[in-house]
Amino acid sequence: MPFVVCYYHAIWSTKHRKPIISQPIEPVLFDTIRHKSQQLKSNIHAVNAAYDHVHVAVEISPAIAVSEWVRQVKAVSARIINREFPDSEDGFYWQKSFGMLSFGKKTLPSVVQYIENQKIHHQNDELEAYLEFIPAD
Repeated sequence: MPFVVCYYHAIWSTKHRKPIISQPIEPVLFDTIRHKSQQLKSNIHAVNAAYDHVHVAVEISPAIAVSEWVRQVKAVSARIINREFPDSEDGFYWQKSFGMLSFGKKTLPSVVQYIENQKIHHQNDELEAYLEFIPAD
């Protein structure tokens, strides 16, 4: 029996990068990503989001293509969010594209930490972007 472990850092965005991933949506979204991944025999190590995109550290089963894992996870998560939050303006949709980075087991803890700290990263980015518009004395 072959031994195969494939670690990935997946990133994808909402359609038009609309900032619609709110606190009420996050737990439903994360649970859906975990549940669908479990069905696809793919182990989630971390999942988090900023207002317009998602980061996932995942071990994708070698029995499924990476693009197929992404397609299925994005499809079911959008469907569930639209069902659970029907009053969302214009609905909840993902961009067609995605980013995928592979990494080794030694890197797993730092990737997990990076994903778990997404909101801190983006708060700092937003603060820096805001500070750029403040005139220097």
